[in-house]
Formats: sequence, C-alpha cells, structure tokens
Amino acid sequence: MTTDETTQLLYDLAAVLPQQGRWTAADYTWLTDRTNHLIELADGRLEVLPLPTEQHQRIVLALYRLLYAFMLTAAPDGVLLVAPMRLRLAPNRYRKPDLIYLQSATDPRRADAHWDGADLVIEVISPSNPDLDRITKRHEYAERGILEYWIVAPHDATLTILTLRGSTYTEHGTFRRGTRATSPLLAGLQFDVQAVLGE
Repeated sequence: MTTDETTQLLYDLAAVLPQQGRWTAADYTWLTDRTNHLIELADGRLEVLPLPTEQHQRIVLALYRLLYAFMLTAAPDGVLLVAPMRLRLAPNRYRKPDLIYLQSATDPRRADAHWDGADLVIEVISPSNPDLDRITKRHEYAERGILEYWIVAPHDATLTILTLRGSTYTEHGTFRRGTRATSPLLAGLQFDVQAVLGE
C-alpha cells in the first residue's frame, strides 16, 4: 500500500468511526477485537496507551510468575490474567490493567469478553502519563469496588499497595528494593521487591 493509499484509508476510516466522546461500549468492543493496540475507553473517549517497554514487560512477567506461584498453594481457586483483558468499570468505561485477579473462578464478574470487576488490579506506570495510573485509575478502581490496587513505578523503583476502605484507597505500604512487600488481600504473600523491579 502506498503512502497516498494509506492516507486515504485513514481519512475514510475517520469519516465512519465515532467522534471522540461518542464511542459506545459496542463500538469499543468492535474496535478492540480487531486491533492489538492497547486502547481504553473513558466516558466515550478512546485513550491509546503506549506499547510497553522491555522493562515494563519484565516487571509484569515477574509479578505474574510470583502471583501464579502463590496461587498454586495458597489460592488455587483464583484467576490471574495479563493485559490486554478488558475490565469494565462503568457502561462506557473500560480499562486494560497490566494484571487482574479474582479470588474465585466462579465469580460472576468473570466473562470471556471482559470482566465486570476484579479483586486485585496491578498497573505498571508509563512515564508518558503517570497521573493516569496514580490519580485517574486510582479513583476509578476504588469507585468500582476493587479491593486492592498495586502501582509499580519503575522510574522511582517503588511498588505501592493500596487497600479499599469504604469508597477510597488507603496506603498499605510503599515498598522499595531491599524490602519485602505484603498484601492484605493475599494473606501470607511476601516477596522481595528486588525480584520484581530487577536491577
């Protein structure tokens, strides 16, 4: 396809796709079923996330391995998934957390196309928009009733674990290299933060 043909295709698509602010859940699902880009929906607006870096991926995979090993013995009924699983927070609000966890495989919030909630959500902060994870998603996940939210900040080498108290999160702890993180939700879990963050 030539550059002119590509440009024309983009103009044609823009003419038939919804405008920002008018995307519905059905539109969003249709689009995200057809692309491998990380796209979230926030009140009718599409938000395109940056593709993860190698460091981001290493952290996500380290957390997955750690939590999966914990689940094998301490929480065998749980379900743990990695992005890009869709998480519906409201009728026109979908996020794609780096990791999401439910304590029970029979939880009615679990579905094949998307989950309608979670017990634990983990986000690794992107340096291009740290406020999205620290502020916006913190509010959204609390509002949805997600019991625990972990925020990993590679740039300052921290892992913050938030627990839901009423309708807001309180900080269980901010853990750094050389410390061991714990989780109120996952009783008995302790891990070296260095193993997650790497060198």
